[in-house]
Amino acid sequence: HSSVEFVARHLMVSKVRGRFAAFSGTVEVADPIEGSSVEVVIEAASFDSGEAQRDGHVKSGDFLDVEQFPTMTFKGSGARAEGDGYVLPGHLTIRDTTLPVDLKVEVLGVIADPWGNEKAAFSATTEIDREAFGITWNTALETGGVLVGNRVVVELDVQLARQA
Repeated sequence: HSSVEFVARHLMVSKVRGRFAAFSGTVEVADPIEGSSVEVVIEAASFDSGEAQRDGHVKSGDFLDVEQFPTMTFKGSGARAEGDGYVLPGHLTIRDTTLPVDLKVEVLGVIADPWGNEKAAFSATTEIDREAFGITWNTALETGGVLVGNRVVVELDVQLARQA
């Protein structure tokens, strides 16, 4: 019940959405929250936008270069309260480039499932500049602008199960 998704601009006017189907991680929720930590590994080759030709291009050396860089990682700690949620600072690594990013985290709730297992749900977002991670391929449009926007919004929905 978890997802790692993204939104990027295409042709300057539309949005392309997609996801990474394979990922794993560990979240340690501490009391106080500032002691919490997150480690996530995303399999770059699991990229899926629903269009095979685009997916192949994004997996190529022009973008993610999944042959040379098979995983992306996020490691964060030191959450702090902000507004109705939290900010989790961390470091995102894409194509061997590691940069600081802040995840804006919303706690969706904690509940017991029908079998008595405690579950917690969170939603998180961040925005990155893909060129800062070395993903610079693009094509100029005759009407001005470029084919692929630099800004990428990353959206996470995560359901956790308490481990003993």
